Amino acid sequence: MTDETRDERGQFAPEYADEGFLDAVRAHEPAGTSEVADAVGCTTQNADYRLRQLRDAGYVESKKVGRSLVWMLADDT
Repeated sequence: MTDETRDERGQFAPEYADEGFLDAVRAHEPAGTSEVADAVGCTTQNADYRLRQLRDAGYVESKKVGRSLVWMLADDT
């Protein structure tokens, strides 16, 4: 493993940009986690983790529909 994927603080840089997740939610709204993962090209687990981070930061909102979470852009995004 090389240090090329680390940022200036030594942290691993995200492989996928936040904007890719936001674009995927925008395109499929209300978007299922697997739809976002397919659009971004990552695993469903990675998409779920990143979408939850974006929700905590106020960029997206989620709603439980059946046993699934669906994602929408926050009103001010």
